[in-house]
Amino acid sequence: MYRFLLTPRWWGINVFVLLAIPFCIFMGSWQLSRFEDRVQGHQSAQEQASANEKQAARPLTDLLPVDKATFGKQATATGRYDRQLLVPDRELDGREGYYVLTLLRTDGGKALPVVRGWLPGSADPAKAPAAPRGEVTVTGALQASETPGDNGVSARGGLPAGQTAAISAASLVNLVPYDVYDAWVTLDTADSGMTAVPVSAPTDTGLDLKAFQNLGYTGEWFVFAGFVVFMWFRLLRREVEFLRDAELGLVQEEDEERVAV
Repeated sequence: MYRFLLTPRWWGINVFVLLAIPFCIFMGSWQLSRFEDRVQGHQSAQEQASANEKQAARPLTDLLPVDKATFGKQATATGRYDRQLLVPDRELDGREGYYVLTLLRTDGGKALPVVRGWLPGSADPAKAPAAPRGEVTVTGALQASETPGDNGVSARGGLPAGQTAAISAASLVNLVPYDVYDAWVTLDTADSGMTAVPVSAPTDTGLDLKAFQNLGYTGEWFVFAGFVVFMWFRLLRREVEFLRDAELGLVQEEDEERVAV
């Protein structure tokens, strides 16, 4: 009854199944490992952020350029506040609001973007507190320049004057007539009337869309493996039923020839 499994046609089907199942399982396991790595990275980033809060602040220039080792560390810089911008569409504790971003002109001539705090509602320059005058020294968590579209950063354009979608040197250099550090800080203690902005996770370390894509792909590959097995049994069953019908004379002659192939 099952001698048809030795025909060239079924040899090809069997080889395909034997190769496809391990491949799907391997790919599913690899995607699962990628998700687990991101979970571990997220936990490590949280632990690192907690440790950074307890460390003494260091001069900004000692921590640049920003990488995973310096991300979130306490940085200090001295200068004078200059241009103030608003960063809309920023959520905090489940509420929509905006960041108040002020550029600190340092002695070196470059400007450091400083997030002085967060306010609820739509971005409104009239509600944003003015920056302190004179020379100031700021202390806050060091952050890397944002990339529009990543970690919830808005990518929309056409914002009103005085607003920016992303906090990055590439975005800010077009808004001010001086160089900007490829980094920014969020103050540990927000200025009066605002809420301090917590440290964000470094890129590719959080449980973001990419992480859950890996988890989704894991499920897809295991489903593919199951589908291959299902289709193999379905074809086998149809072939057996066809042979039984042939023995009873219920199939045409050309169909009988198909069985022998």
